[in-house]
Amino acid sequence: MFVGIDVGTTKVCTLVGHLGEDHRLRVIGVGIVPSQGMRKGGVVSMEGVAKAVEASKDKAERTSGYEITSALISLSGGQIASLNSKGMAGVAGRTIGYDDVGRALDAARSIVLPYNRVMVHVIPRSFVVDGQDGIESPVGMHGYRLEVEAHIVTAGSTALRNLEKCINTAGVEVDGWVLSSIASAGVVLTETEREMGAVVCDIGGGTADIAIYIEGAVWHSAVIPVGGEHLTNDIAQGLHLPYETAETIKHRHGHARPADLDPNQTFAVRPFGEEQTVQIRRVELAQVVEPRAEELFSLVRQEIKRSGYDGLLPAGIVLTGGTSLLPGIREVAGDVLRLPVRSSQPEELRGLVDRLHSPAFSTSVGLIYWAQLLEEERAYDGYRGGIPLPRFSLGRAAEFIRRLLPG
Repeated sequence: MFVGIDVGTTKVCTLVGHLGEDHRLRVIGVGIVPSQGMRKGGVVSMEGVAKAVEASKDKAERTSGYEITSALISLSGGQIASLNSKGMAGVAGRTIGYDDVGRALDAARSIVLPYNRVMVHVIPRSFVVDGQDGIESPVGMHGYRLEVEAHIVTAGSTALRNLEKCINTAGVEVDGWVLSSIASAGVVLTETEREMGAVVCDIGGGTADIAIYIEGAVWHSAVIPVGGEHLTNDIAQGLHLPYETAETIKHRHGHARPADLDPNQTFAVRPFGEEQTVQIRRVELAQVVEPRAEELFSLVRQEIKRSGYDGLLPAGIVLTGGTSLLPGIREVAGDVLRLPVRSSQPEELRGLVDRLHSPAFSTSVGLIYWAQLLEEERAYDGYRGGIPLPRFSLGRAAEFIRRLLPG
């Protein structure tokens, strides 16, 4: 069984999967509940988070008939940071093995971090053997010097411990952490997009998580502190509405581009201070939403430029996450970023998947795919010291796990 729990700002989703007779992953358990105690991807109430995780876990257990004791957990929030590092291992003129790859990765991760940060992922970008760069699969090659270029994701240790304590209180042990954008990328980016150069932008309730893929591997990752809840807050304040009402009309009538709307289209709503409903033009709602959407993608643009890879993204940006469902947001992204834009969601699912064919569940689905592949990796010699190393075969599963190598 493979279990992933996506602990988001607006929802907690637990998925249970297993391999069917056709050796394809099937979803057999789903538990989706409203989130509690999370804000901008971070814990603000440990009791609330624990209750929501437990409720989600219980639902997934009932639908799957499987007792959940451990899971992979999604990770987001402003405490996330990333950097790139290099490592080297001497091979002494023999055939390169998995242990040599592990030693090179150990060297890449031997950087000094602040006392309050921990490594979450150490992801190999490419390898160099005796000066020959751009190598994806060094195992089996002959050489004297093996180098690795790695992307390292770190998290605030306090934030991580607090979230882990919430998960444990809900009766679940943490098998590992997966950055939300990296989990999503595994199920929404095509192989061509990863190779050519693309950005995945997972827009959730509290944050937008981005990961830049070039030459098949992640080169940069970051968390943008703007998400769907910010849009809801703007609507509530701008139109003087209760928060719950603002959330409802965002889903029913929301749009990010006023210029695309009929100026005469209206909907009924009851603001604060009114005893009866009033008619509000949909254009007025969009005029509240548009500036925040533009701000979001302006921050994404700044992060892309900060990475130094802004000229290496011909495949553009792929939007996913629940907020990417907002009409007009893809067009705003294109206007601000001046890149090709498409929206994506998990595909090729089997089992209990009626609700999961949505951008809102990209991270959740990515987690159980990763859990499956991580379990497969444990059967290989590449698993050393708790770190699953890549098999470097041409299979899709090995390619996926190579992209998501955790620390």
